[in-house]
Amino acid sequence: MHIKNERRCIACRQNKQQNELIRIAKVNGAFVIDKLHKLGGRGAYICKNNDCITLAIKKKALNRAFKMQIDNEIYDELKNYEQSN
Repeated sequence: MHIKNERRCIACRQNKQQNELIRIAKVNGAFVIDKLHKLGGRGAYICKNNDCITLAIKKKALNRAFKMQIDNEIYDELKNYEQSN
């Protein structure tokens, strides 16, 4: 059963509600953490827990999700997000 506001974490592959996930969006060729889940463009989701953030960084999961090489800058932002929680 698919619930409308449910998305899959690119690290642990579990389906969760959007408010339990961090959204990374590709907007005009740039990658940003979409804290309000309102930006347009392609997006990928990661659970808001340190284990999933660490796993996504380690596996370079954003590279796979967006099918391209992602600058380390966005991974650094994720590390900072992890440390602030």
